[in-house]
Amino acid sequence: MSSIIAGINIPDSALARATTEYIRDVESDLLFHHSRRVFLFGALSGERKQLAYDPELLYVGAMFHDLGLVEGHRSDDERFEVDSANAAKAFLKPYGLSDDNIEQVWLSIALHTTPGVPQHLRPNVALVTAGVEMDVLGIDYAAFSTVQREAVVHAHPRGEGFKECILCAFANGFKHKPDSTFGTVNADVLVDSEPGFKPMNFVEIIRKSPWVV
Repeated sequence: MSSIIAGINIPDSALARATTEYIRDVESDLLFHHSRRVFLFGALSGERKQLAYDPELLYVGAMFHDLGLVEGHRSDDERFEVDSANAAKAFLKPYGLSDDNIEQVWLSIALHTTPGVPQHLRPNVALVTAGVEMDVLGIDYAAFSTVQREAVVHAHPRGEGFKECILCAFANGFKHKPDSTFGTVNADVLVDSEPGFKPMNFVEIIRKSPWVV
């Protein structure tokens, strides 16, 4: 694959190469190419906003952000984002990164489905969410040039029916632990895909709590 896509250099450190190899082996084409696009759109967003981000940390966060959806990497009860973040943390430990850098990667993954928060945190955290929001939701679509969008998708195709396929990947990744979707956008996925699913309701939880008043 080209080391420069849409003007963005793909990190080529030992850690980045190991990350690519690991994720390529365990994720489907759908999730692998999505994760690479997340890095590229996140990096392009960082360049446009003139943010001082670390490309290597952004790359690891982007590549690991959906690993918790994959069989063999998903827990029975944690949010899939937390499973993904924990996997990245374990993967990073042998590479001698600082606790601060590992925490940035962890947060970038764990918070990527929590709208309204990541953009107020450090660039390495904010830009993973920015990349996800562009690739999945089309947020800030017009802020990327046609040349940039086409270059990214040429290198890492969305394929036919990406929208429905990614929704299916989400649902399959956490339908076995529906309570883990409480308070996140993931509950919407199960409402759409699982007949009879009723998400927990924050108001009902308060009213039914053991407190008398």
